[in-house]
Amino acid sequence: MPREPRTQTKPDPFMTQPVVKRKRVPVHGVLLLDKAVDASSNQALIAIKRLLNAEKAGHTGTLDPFATGLLPLCFGEATKFAQDLLEADKTYETTVHLGITTSTGDTEGEPLETRPVQVSVGQIELVLAQFRGPLQQVPPMHSALKRDGKPLYEYARQGITLEREARAVTIHHLELLDYVAPLLKLNVTCSKGTYIRVLGEDIGRALGCGAHLSALRRTAVGSLTVDAAVTIDTFAALPEPERVQSLLPVDALLSSFPVLNLPETLAQRFMHGQRISLGKEGVALPATEGRVRVYDAAGQLLGTGQILEFGVLAPERLVIFTPSH
Repeated sequence: MPREPRTQTKPDPFMTQPVVKRKRVPVHGVLLLDKAVDASSNQALIAIKRLLNAEKAGHTGTLDPFATGLLPLCFGEATKFAQDLLEADKTYETTVHLGITTSTGDTEGEPLETRPVQVSVGQIELVLAQFRGPLQQVPPMHSALKRDGKPLYEYARQGITLEREARAVTIHHLELLDYVAPLLKLNVTCSKGTYIRVLGEDIGRALGCGAHLSALRRTAVGSLTVDAAVTIDTFAALPEPERVQSLLPVDALLSSFPVLNLPETLAQRFMHGQRISLGKEGVALPATEGRVRVYDAAGQLLGTGQILEFGVLAPERLVIFTPSH
């Protein structure tokens, strides 16, 4: 039986081409992002990570989707120092809507109760004074804190309320910026772990009318401020080479630490994890014991260390790869 002639099939020009994944590259540095409303912190991180084609990335504490403002993003070696910003004080501008409580303490929840708002500026100032300084604050059910491996918000979505222990927080600064009933605008600087939603609810409760947050914007994390931050759209509009160049250096996260410079021989020992007696080696000691950022003679960041008793430097977190900044 004769064989049928082989027919050549032409490629379909409308066939979807397979997506070729680009190989991720090492990127080291910090981006100060001005997060937009309705974007989660993780969504923002993923978007910037893709724009940089970066191997490793992380953020330094989440912002609620309805909140805007400063979200420092860390890449490469900078992720080793992200914890230091998690521990740092934060500053916010917030609008507290008096007279209405919601299930989440903010605009994302369902209204629960409405009360008349009949409070004066004088009453507000008296109440705000009660919330300055150390406080015990009960974390909200709508939070990412975990119980038995599940975030509290998952229980809350099922209508389950669990007992939560109050936690010690500190309100360093609490200032009334504006009041046009029922909206109360505040500036807050607080310690890590403070929930501004809970603060707003507690202020409303103390005023006798209840409250929820209608706006929240983070303006500072430690020494970093939103003034130097960029939006995702602004960053995406940059030519690709300029994106990496616009990152802050890794040590932007360590600006509050004293500087310690080591000569080449001691820098090598430090990078091998060895403790160094600075006094015996003739290196000038920082004014106080505690954490320092360590550089070599060329000004290259080596990592962080602890100054212990008797002037001993103990390596802590080391920079392994040469940062891109």
